[in-house]
Amino acid sequence: MAEDRGSNLAEVMRLALQLGATAFGGPAAHTALLRREAVARRGWVADARFLDLMGLTNLIPGPNSTELVMLIGRERAGWRGLWFGGLCFILPASLLTLGFAWLYERYGTTPAGGDLLRGIQPVILAVVAQAVWGLGRTAVRGAFGAILAVGVVALSLAGGNELVLLFGAGVVALGRTVASEGRIGALVLALPIPLWWPVPLVATAGGDPRDLSRLFGIFLKIGATLYGSGYVLVAFLRNDLVARTGWLTEAQLLDAVAVGQVTPGPVLTTATFVGYLVGGVPGAVLATVGIFLPAFLFVAVAAPLLPRLRRSRWLSAALDGINLAAIGLMGAVTWTLGREALDAAWTVVLAVAALVLLVRFRVNSVWIIAAGGAAGLLAGAAS
Repeated sequence: MAEDRGSNLAEVMRLALQLGATAFGGPAAHTALLRREAVARRGWVADARFLDLMGLTNLIPGPNSTELVMLIGRERAGWRGLWFGGLCFILPASLLTLGFAWLYERYGTTPAGGDLLRGIQPVILAVVAQAVWGLGRTAVRGAFGAILAVGVVALSLAGGNELVLLFGAGVVALGRTVASEGRIGALVLALPIPLWWPVPLVATAGGDPRDLSRLFGIFLKIGATLYGSGYVLVAFLRNDLVARTGWLTEAQLLDAVAVGQVTPGPVLTTATFVGYLVGGVPGAVLATVGIFLPAFLFVAVAAPLLPRLRRSRWLSAALDGINLAAIGLMGAVTWTLGREALDAAWTVVLAVAALVLLVRFRVNSVWIIAAGGAAGLLAGAAS
């Protein structure tokens, strides 16, 4: 039996490494590839169980596809499968991203490097805009959802704290459900939650850029509160590392997202790139550990509770509100970053063309990013 467990763990690790090194295309692509390998080819879980596990990842913070790898690992090889499966999925992308960060620091400010990145940035803006549109079509159902999402956009652009907006939207959606059931007392008790819960986490921002414990705290906060698409990360990074601390510029943020797009595995390995820019290799390690550690803990705690979580109407309502707020935050940051990236007529044309290719023709974002970089080099040579 012990040999079987060891064999199962080795299988989980091999699959996770394979996906982590080759799975391009973002969370949706990761999920499709994982289903093909774990359900269709290997038969580790049935389709119904796979859907249950997908649902669980939507109920907890963190990167959904990474958490799904952890859950499949637990199904196949127990708790060791959860931990080692997650690590093996994250590691290849983190190492590749670290290599990109090293190259970026040395060559990103050269004229050719600047032209390349100037062409990539409008494409990344289009990728984020596509994610906002696609997620919005799924999440915004009716006037209430639209008003809540637009309200978050407005409050975020006015300087609202992203954590208060996320959890505040969750409580508003929960309150709507509770009020419809006539349980006003429960709503009164729930209202203060978004006001006090984020306070110790927000306090991690600010300070000296070489304070690595503070850097770790920022990414730990992000990992513990990140709902929705991995692109919501852009909103968190901009607020904490551009607006509040000034550790990154708007352009560097877009470049970090670009690197997350052209590497396989989790989009959240963008943290590795950012951590390196702020604090070298130690910063890259701490940022990566900080952003992924909460996912391991949430999955470990939530996996045994799956049957109860799926039946909770209140929890589902709160999650709907949080997801709407996440989309609103993405919309606000898309607007802000657009003012940085669209600084010439050709960059506007490039962004629009990229958006059409992504939405209408579903071209892989990696190829469009490569084309954007080439367009940037050509524009630089012509000027």
